[in-house]
Amino acid sequence: MRVLDISEVVEQAGLRPSTLRYYEEIGLIKSIGRHGLRRQFAPKTLMQLSLIALGKSAGFSLDEIAGMFGEDGQPNLPRDDLKARADDLDKQIHDLTVLSKALRHVADCPAPSHMECPKFQKLLRVVKRYKRS
Repeated sequence: MRVLDISEVVEQAGLRPSTLRYYEEIGLIKSIGRHGLRRQFAPKTLMQLSLIALGKSAGFSLDEIAGMFGEDGQPNLPRDDLKARADDLDKQIHDLTVLSKALRHVADCPAPSHMECPKFQKLLRVVKRYKRS
């Protein structure tokens, strides 16, 4: 089996050594030994790090991500959680798209003042309502 030195993992994953040490400390990844003081990793660690990055990008916490790996370090992705997160992301995308369009309208609005723009007034009401939820 090919063994990856921490420097190889850092370079290929684009992470700092301290991040790898932290991920190992909290059990997200495991080193398979040391060569002197340098940690050594199995090649599957790169796949695990990619999954961790994907999970973080999707908004999962490190604790939630940790629960997505089996005891053997292989992914065990809960499909219902993934679908729920995808639904959350779709809602965020929708909300941000609406906000973006409203801001573009207000930026180009011919009204003498933003406060005289009906769409701007609607945007303010929507934001007020959104903050309460």
